[in-house]
Amino acid sequence: MTDAELDDVLSQAASRRHQAGTAVFEQGQSADHFFVLLHGRLRVTQVTAEGQQMVVRMVNPGDLFGIARALRRPDYPGTSTAVVESITLAWPMTAWDGMLEQHPALAVNAMQTVGARLQDAHARMRELSTEEVERRVAHTVLRLANQSGKKEAAGIRIDFPVSKQDIAEMAGTTLHTVSRILSAWEDAGLVEGGRQKLLIRDPHQLVLIGDGHVPGLL
Repeated sequence: MTDAELDDVLSQAASRRHQAGTAVFEQGQSADHFFVLLHGRLRVTQVTAEGQQMVVRMVNPGDLFGIARALRRPDYPGTSTAVVESITLAWPMTAWDGMLEQHPALAVNAMQTVGARLQDAHARMRELSTEEVERRVAHTVLRLANQSGKKEAAGIRIDFPVSKQDIAEMAGTTLHTVSRILSAWEDAGLVEGGRQKLLIRDPHQLVLIGDGHVPGLL
C-alpha cells in the first residue's frame, strides 16, 4: 500500500490493549470488529458441541484475525485470548466491504490469510486421522517454531508462554501423553523446557520423527 492508502486504513482503526488472560472476543459473540495484532501473542480456542476445548491456533504479530465476515459468519467461531500483554488494531466490521473494494492489497491479504488457515486445518485433520501421537506432537511443536520461533545459539526458542495443555489440544491428545513425550525428548536432548517457553535443541530430529523417518522415543 502507498502511504496515503495506509493512512486511510489506519484512520478507521482504534488501538486496544489486552492484559494477559483477557479475551479480545469470545466464541459466539457478535462479530462487530476485525483486528490486526501489533504486539504480543493470542491463543484462539474453540469449544465443541460436546464441551471439549481445543486450541485452534496462535495469533502472531502482524496477523489479521477476527475476520468473521470473510467466512460469511455473523459471529466469532472461536475465543481469542491474550497469552501475554498484547496490543491490537480494531476496525468496525461494517468497514470491511468498503475497505476491500478500495484497497485490493487488503483483499489479497485476506484471501491469503483464509487460504493459509484452511491449509493448516487440512494438515491437522490429516495428522489426526493418519498419524501416531508422537508424530502429531512433533508437527505441532515444529508448527509453533515455524510461526513464532526465534533462533538462538542453542536452537529455536518458542519464547511466549505455551503450556503442555496447549500442545495437547493442538495435537489432539492428552496432557499426560504430551508430558511423557516432552520428558522423553528432553532426556534425549531434543528439547529443553522452562517457564512455558520451549527451546528446540534439535529441530532436524523432530522433523524426522514427524515425518516417520525415525522411530519415536516412546
